[in-house]
Amino acid sequence: MSRGFRLSSLLRARQAQEDVAKGAVARARTAKETARRAAAASEAALHGTTLPPAGTAHAIIAAISAQRAMAAALAAARQTALDSERHHADSMDGLAVAASRRRTVERLAERHAEDLQRADLVAEQRAIDEIAARYRADLGVGETA
Repeated sequence: MSRGFRLSSLLRARQAQEDVAKGAVARARTAKETARRAAAASEAALHGTTLPPAGTAHAIIAAISAQRAMAAALAAARQTALDSERHHADSMDGLAVAASRRRTVERLAERHAEDLQRADLVAEQRAIDEIAARYRADLGVGETA
């Protein structure tokens, strides 16, 4: 039986894929939090605006237009936050798949190591049995006369 695990390079590749997926999750989490904070800031800015109590029609129209623009910016920020949450969930799914694929190859490596250990024990037992058989033959034990 071959002593080396033939899929060791595949295991390293799976570990690298999982590391890449972990990086993607971290980036997605950061983007999600940034988008969430931006949406909260837009919402706070919108709630902080008021129409002027009195003024010219141009001033009131400008204030209403500004509020509409801020509301549109808030909607865009909320959509970005939702998109980034979806992206984070997708990257978490990707990490789960990568971890599963790595774990599958790890189980094969563990099974290979167990097989090697079992083969070593069998070889050792054969050697012990052979020594015992020679010892008995040398002593003449077990011979019938």
